[in-house]
Amino acid sequence: MSLTSIKALILDMDGVLWHEEAPIGDLKAIFASIARRGLKVSLATNNATKTVSEYLEKLARFGVSLDANQIITSSLATAAVLAEQFPERGTVFVIGENGIQRALQAAGFDPISDSQEETLPVAVVVGFDRTLTYAKLRRAALYIRSGVPFYGTNPDRTFPTPQGLIPGAGATLAALEAATNIRPFVVGKPSPSMFHLALKRMCIAPQETLVVGDRPETDIAGGQAAGCKTALLLSGVTSREEAEAWRPAPDVIAENLAELLENASLIASP
Repeated sequence: MSLTSIKALILDMDGVLWHEEAPIGDLKAIFASIARRGLKVSLATNNATKTVSEYLEKLARFGVSLDANQIITSSLATAAVLAEQFPERGTVFVIGENGIQRALQAAGFDPISDSQEETLPVAVVVGFDRTLTYAKLRRAALYIRSGVPFYGTNPDRTFPTPQGLIPGAGATLAALEAATNIRPFVVGKPSPSMFHLALKRMCIAPQETLVVGDRPETDIAGGQAAGCKTALLLSGVTSREEAEAWRPAPDVIAENLAELLENASLIASP
């Protein structure tokens, strides 16, 4: 299928650009190819562990230089949703790492993650947390059962690493849902909110934009909900059989980002 009308890319990160600290391909060359084609680019990730500054530093280590407004995380989207829901702000109980903690602080909330807080927080927010403990799960479950609103940064049940898939934020959400019988409000993909923000920042129309990701249930579904074209890569968690069976089908299936860009019939050079 020809996608020669594409003028912008919205790229996922984990499974598309890297597996933890291992890049997928020559990222410096890949982003140089994107620039030569005159394509606008934004990165939109469900990963809530890092701040925008930390992502810019990571990209720089791979020889890639981007601006802060080109990075959109589920942490930023979650903090924005909570700011709308709780204009008076307040304390938030968090299962998550630096990215969501810092985003909530920047939005005016007081994030806590210990079990000593006696007053009820305004919300429980759950993301990917590599320091997850039973004490955190216990406190979160008690708050949720007490009626505190329950939010998730993203539904990804697994997280890709060079060694293989490990439990992601969605796995923690599933544990708390099982313990409370309460479903969380999940902000990240497949919700189209991050894509809408990227489109607004790039001043580009959805039909001129290709969303590139490795998860059909989040990246592809979210891109389709936003009205964008979609490309599903096999460099992350999805097999070719799974990709070809997904409905609605993505516009393109490719092994990796480099292959996608090298196929001149997909994205035309200026």
